[in-house]
Amino acid sequence: MPDLTFEARDARAVPFCMSPTLGLVLRVTDADGGAIEAVALDCQVRIDAQRRRYSAAEKERLVEMFGPPERWAQTLRSLLWTHASVSVPPFRDETEVELQVPCTADFNELAGKFFAGLDENAQAVPVSLLFSGSIFYRDEQGLLQVTRVPWSAEATYDLPVAAWREVVTTYYPNTAWLTLRQDVFDRLYAFRTRHGLPSWEAALERLLAEAQEEARP
Repeated sequence: MPDLTFEARDARAVPFCMSPTLGLVLRVTDADGGAIEAVALDCQVRIDAQRRRYSAAEKERLVEMFGPPERWAQTLRSLLWTHASVSVPPFRDETEVELQVPCTADFNELAGKFFAGLDENAQAVPVSLLFSGSIFYRDEQGLLQVTRVPWSAEATYDLPVAAWREVVTTYYPNTAWLTLRQDVFDRLYAFRTRHGLPSWEAALERLLAEAQEEARP
């Protein structure tokens, strides 16, 4: 009977995908040493926000997510990042595969908002990988068998913040995402059109300049 364990060993940006993608290198080990034909592996990825320390600046930027710092003992909890899956090819003993994890630069998404709130020199974010899926293997008679990945199968990993930022800058260099309510977008679009401005940046810069002028004594 297969006895699989999982270990995350590296993280890197995956280029040329349809959307920003982080590749987590997983080492899959079978203590039983039998012939594994395939593993249809599913993974729930969680950010263990409670397992790291935060600077005063980070606490200020993350107050929208967790509330005031004096309440963090109650509000700082593990966050569901995403679900991902990968097909593990045939192997004996151990193998490595790349689990492709979708990322986002949208500040309205929890993961995007969380990573955007970290300091420039932040080193790592603890994540948990909770596995499930199906294992296809050969028994002693060579017959194909199927069993489930146990619900206890999991791994932890200190994800380098630099890896996340590499993903975002690879797909959206010098860009930040902002989602607007439809009526606000319509007003901004009308302002841009009315003034003949060539881009959204130009429209926002014009509005900010006007607001600064009005704020002057």
